[in-house]
Amino acid sequence: MRSILGKLILAPVMMAAAALATSSAMAAESTVNVPFKFTAAGKTWPAGSYVIEKDIRGTMVTVKSKVNSLSFTCLIGPGEPAPTDLNVTLKFDELGPAYVLRTVQYGALITSRLDRNASHAEYLTSSGR
Repeated sequence: MRSILGKLILAPVMMAAAALATSSAMAAESTVNVPFKFTAAGKTWPAGSYVIEKDIRGTMVTVKSKVNSLSFTCLIGPGEPAPTDLNVTLKFDELGPAYVLRTVQYGALITSRLDRNASHAEYLTSSGR
């Protein structure tokens, strides 16, 4: 009797552990809405919904458009966000009438500055910032 009871309790525990292991192996993803067009990875991106996906190792983040095939992937690592921060945030620089993606934050992880390019430096110099 004791052997059967132990197996009845052990089976659901093992199934729950397997389910948790499977779900933790999947990449984490979130959706954000951007109300304006912007530039990132050398391309112009339309206003709309974007899927932000972190790989299972937590070292890469991918931004994917929900309306077309645009996507890019970059490294992500520890940054200034609080370790308990759960937000997914895209931060932008406003360059005159245009927006340029500055960083992608996924929880406590953040990309390095993505908008380092000549046109950004030229705008900052010419506008006196």
